Amino acid sequence: MLTEQRSGAAEVIEMRASVLREPGLPVTTERVLLDRPRADEVLVRIAAAGVCHSDLHLADGVLGPGRWPIVLGHEGAGVVEALGDGVTGIAVGDHVVLSFVAPCGSCRACRSGRLTLCETAGRHSFAGTLADGTSRLRGADGSALQHGLSVACFAEYAVVPAAAAIPISREIPLWQAALLGCGVVTGFGAVSNATRVRIGDSVCVIGCGGVGLQVIAAARLAGAATIIAVDRRSEKLAHALRRGATHAIDASQLDVGPEVRRLVGRGVDHAFEVVGSPATIRAAWDALAPGGTAVVVGVAPVGAEVSLPAIEFLSEKQIIGSYYGSSDPSTAIGRLVELLGSGRLELADVVSHLITLDEIEQAFERLRRGEGGRSVVITDAGLAGVEAGTAP
Repeated sequence: MLTEQRSGAAEVIEMRASVLREPGLPVTTERVLLDRPRADEVLVRIAAAGVCHSDLHLADGVLGPGRWPIVLGHEGAGVVEALGDGVTGIAVGDHVVLSFVAPCGSCRACRSGRLTLCETAGRHSFAGTLADGTSRLRGADGSALQHGLSVACFAEYAVVPAAAAIPISREIPLWQAALLGCGVVTGFGAVSNATRVRIGDSVCVIGCGGVGLQVIAAARLAGAATIIAVDRRSEKLAHALRRGATHAIDASQLDVGPEVRRLVGRGVDHAFEVVGSPATIRAAWDALAPGGTAVVVGVAPVGAEVSLPAIEFLSEKQIIGSYYGSSDPSTAIGRLVELLGSGRLELADVVSHLITLDEIEQAFERLRRGEGGRSVVITDAGLAGVEAGTAP
């Protein structure tokens, strides 16, 4: 319901959104209030949003205290409905992918070119606010709600920084484009930016969920000769092989490090950990050849620690982290759109469930059990290009 039209946008939007009141309780769909965009912000009608492990981590309370009550969702796509003052370079009606890092351009990280590590964006993301340090979201009782990772797209509308709304071609189905905003840019960036996979290299990918499958696709496009997929579920390993993996290891049956060395001799050049646990991070390290690099992509719970054999640093092994693709999100997503448009990037096949806002808790349960591929929330079937409940 829209009320008090002004400057092309409603003063307040009443809408449905997925709200986490406190960790440990199921997320619920509520009627919430969303204020109009302020300066340098845009209002986006959400078409679709991917359900990511980071949303689950927030729901389970493992990313630190005080991050609730909150409207979840950070991997979304939609159509621009209204502009705040001073917004340029984007227009009402544009189709956009949402980025959960909107670089400020002036902090030390931004000035050094490490835009995903923007100190300002990180501070507001953790606090669940927009760039001015406040929220546009309120419960029906008027109490403030946090914006999940400064996006909050498990909702019918979202207000985000203009820099977080990245225009894309109208030819890209929005139910697929939503995945570009997190899972795809994270996976591809880990391969091309955190460590550069070259033609003929060997790669191991531990965790073949939504992001892990994108790492495999990126490694294949980069020319890796050997791509070893590691997971505990046979259906995910089968999917990884269809996506371009050359070998598969069932981690429920085999020890990853020795099995990798059995397959490729001394170990791999690059190992990507896409789970976020001490055990899988150590497995990525153990899979490396001398001089190899382990890239930690998965988000581990606050307080988790990893132990590594220090003597092995003499072999010039390295372990590094990669956050959100380690690149400029806007540029990276633009390039991924080109890959998608050319047919060299496939997204539909990683989606196992098309759901409604009311089914997010079930999607979280599947993630907890390690079942299925990506779930995508359809909030506007007409814009998204697909109905919830249909086959992806």
